[in-house]
Order: sequence, then C-alpha cells, then structure tokens
Amino acid sequence: MIRLSGTNHLLGHRLWIKDFPKPEQQINIPYLIIGGGISGMSAARQFHKKGISDFVVIEMADHLGGNSSNGQNKYSKYPLGAHYLPLPNFQDKELLNFLEEEKIILGYNKNGLPVFDELQLTFAPAERLFYKNNWQEGVVPKEGNSETDNKEFQRFFTQMDAFRIAKGQDQKYLFNIPIYLSSKDEEARALDKITMQKWFENNNFKSEPLFNYIDYCCKDDFGLGIEYVSAWAGIHYFAGRKQDASAEKNENVLTWPEGNARLAYHLKKYTEQKILKNHLVYDVKIEKNKVVVRAFDDTKKISVEIIADKVIMATPQFVNQYLIKDRKAFTKNFHYTPWLLATLVVNNLSDNLSFPLSWDNVIYDAKGLGYVYAQHQSLNQVQGKKVITYYYSFSSGDLKKTRREIYKKNKEYWKQFVFNDLKIAHPDIENDSEDMEVFLLGHGMISPVPDFIFGQAKEKAAKDIENRIYFAHTDLSGISIFEEAFHQGINAVNKILDATTLDS
Repeated sequence: MIRLSGTNHLLGHRLWIKDFPKPEQQINIPYLIIGGGISGMSAARQFHKKGISDFVVIEMADHLGGNSSNGQNKYSKYPLGAHYLPLPNFQDKELLNFLEEEKIILGYNKNGLPVFDELQLTFAPAERLFYKNNWQEGVVPKEGNSETDNKEFQRFFTQMDAFRIAKGQDQKYLFNIPIYLSSKDEEARALDKITMQKWFENNNFKSEPLFNYIDYCCKDDFGLGIEYVSAWAGIHYFAGRKQDASAEKNENVLTWPEGNARLAYHLKKYTEQKILKNHLVYDVKIEKNKVVVRAFDDTKKISVEIIADKVIMATPQFVNQYLIKDRKAFTKNFHYTPWLLATLVVNNLSDNLSFPLSWDNVIYDAKGLGYVYAQHQSLNQVQGKKVITYYYSFSSGDLKKTRREIYKKNKEYWKQFVFNDLKIAHPDIENDSEDMEVFLLGHGMISPVPDFIFGQAKEKAAKDIENRIYFAHTDLSGISIFEEAFHQGINAVNKILDATTLDS
C-alpha cells in the first residue's frame, strides 16, 4: 500500500488568484501571530512569559508545527520533517531554559552543566554508514579509505575545530547559533560570497569520500549540496555548534519517535484557546494605524477580517510576497529546496549486520540522505514491524523548475524512486515492505546560496513595517534549524514590546 501526501499546496496556491469571498466576521485583537510553526509558537510562548494573553495565532493547516510535524501508524509515530535537536550551545540560555521547563534538561551538575534526560538523548548505536558494501559506525567514512583520504578528513576537521573557537575583533564567535550572534568579521563573512565547493577546492581538498560527506552535511541542514551552498553556511554546519553543553563535548542529539514534533507539542500549550486553524491569510495591510488581516476559513468556506495593533508574520517570504504589497522585488532572492520523506513499514531490514540498525542510517553515494529508525528510542527494542523514514532533498540549480516537476510525478513513480535508492544497502527492501507513505514538501527549507545570509534581500525582508508588522521565520536567518526558529519568535515579541515601551 502506498499513499502520497504533503502540505496543502493547492489551498496555498489560491493566494495567486485570491478568489476569496468578502469577510463575514470581524475579530479585534491587540496582537496577531500569522503562522503556527516553531517561530509562531515561540512568539506565543514569549508573549505568555511577558504576561500577555491578548493574542491569536492563525494557521493554514489543520495542525501546528510546520516543518516540525509528524505522522503516526499503528506501530509508531514518525517525523514529517525536522527530526532532531543537537545539544544546544551553553551560552544559549533561552533554549536551555525552555528545555528545562519541558523536563528535557533535568537539572545542572556541580560544574554547572545541564543534565539531559537520557531517554531523550539518542540511544546507541546512533549512526551508521553503508560504505563499500558494509555498514560501519558513524556517518564519516573510515574503514576502506585510502591513507590520503584519512589525512584530508583529519585536516578538514582540524580546520573546523579552529573555526568553532575562532572569534573576530568584536570578540564574537565567527560562527554562532543563532546566526545574529556571529561576528561581523569581514574576512569570515567573505566566505558567504563563494560556494562550499569553491572553498573545498581553494583549500586543496581532493578526497572523494570527504567531498561526499560534506555534500551530505550541506543537504542535511540546507537542502542544497556542496556545489550550491554558501561556504559560510557550510562551515557554520560544523563550527556553529560549540559542543560545550556536556562534559563529554560530544555531538549527541535529542530525538524522539515523532522527531521535532515533540518540541512543537511542548510549545502548543501557549496557543491553547488562541488558535485559528484551517485559516489561510490572503491579505495584510495597514489602515488607520491598525493592521487589517483577511483570512479564508477553509472549514466554513467564509472569510474573516482581523483588526490588530501589531502583527507577527511567522510565515516564509514566498508566502508573504502574496500577502503584503511591494515585497516580490527581494523575496525572489529567497531559495527553498523541496523535500521528499517516505515512511515505510518494513517486516525485516535484512543486511549483513556488520553494524546493527541505528537511529540514523546513511547510504554512501545514494541519491537520498538515508533513513531514521522511528522506534529506536523505544524501550521495547523487540519490534515486530520496523518504521523507517527516508529523506531526500531535491538539490538543484533551478529549484522553481524542480518544484514544478515533482508534482507531475505519481505515487508509483516515487515508490520506485525510494525503493531503488534503498536497495543499495537493502536489496530485499521492496519485498520486505508492506506500507509506504510519501510526503512532499514543495518549499521544504530555506537554502543559503552565496551572498544570501549577509545579503540585502534578507535584511530588507526582516525590517518591520511602520512598527506594526514584524517578521519572524528561519528564512530570515538563512538556516532552517530549530534554534533559529525559536529565537526568531522570541526576538519579534521583544521588538514589539520594546517599541511599545518607547511609544508610551
């Protein structure tokens, strides 16, 4: 059995023609948050923490979470997008506080370091790689490399370690999370002008396994591969995380069967009784010192008008360009990579067991990024059926064309596409699978091509409008990770409240 699903792009595409009925209802509210992804829910949490409850969140989908959503079958929950959170940087107190509130951090040890709930840290074995016809531990190729390959890996990681601790003249890290905390050092920022592949070549790297590994990492966080991604972003993948929130200084991650939908669940409590789901916002404008928002209720098939003092647009810029006039000039410089996720129910994952099934399973030189094992975090390690989620990013030089093409393919095409890629490591996967759900994300994530992270388009898109309309989304950071979304929501609320204080 196979099912093909995805985000509600057909409803979203009505923004192009705006064939909506006139509003029948009106709502007045001091604060409105448009978008129920992590940024929008983080903004709701920040309002709550500031003692403000007069706000509403409006969301097009029938659920909250955005790219941190999940599905569920009778065997397990599974991710429909982001599926892990690396251990946060120790200086990120806002995020540490949130994780402590939600009992992900259980306290702090005598050295002041957070104690993470071991049941929410990745169980061992965490990662494996299918390389040269065998599984091996970790996703960095080791067994089977040439001596030259190993030396290049060592040199590369030595450089990344140096970038991780390097600071500019302003005494800020060259690479930090969230990105706005990074140094303004011009030499470091110049890396945003070239691709990661160009940096690879400029530094005289030639190893094919190293190239393949960096390409995998770039696709993992940015959707686009090494030949398209900014070198600053590519290095940030390795250097932005300081690995200083645990005594082991390791790269462990927090994960759950449903992926980051668990984090979305923790944030949802701040939107209770304040959420309008299945509402597509189609017009936002300022009139008489108020923000007038019009939205289509896809359940009742009517339009509503919301009058707000301040609005947070926790929506991506490819949506905002249809809601607010005069934005298309710079939003055309925002690039979003489509993604495919396929969740399979498998009777048996037959392989040579040279290294056992892990949470993250990567296949060298495959088209996709491998798969995660949804039940890996279960205390019941004997599973009759296994649920795995395969990830594929449509990395290309023409993302608009690629986006058009993926919706022309039918579910049988995608089923065979997924099976063919997994057969590299699991020749019997097609016979062993009893169910597959293919999930397509047309605008999966912001992809930082050269000259975007520190470019003018992003800066213009982030600028508030008349102290009335504010913006919060990971595409305004340039990197689509949980920490960026989390801080975007917090910062938008803080800006509103700071401006309100000045006005009064």
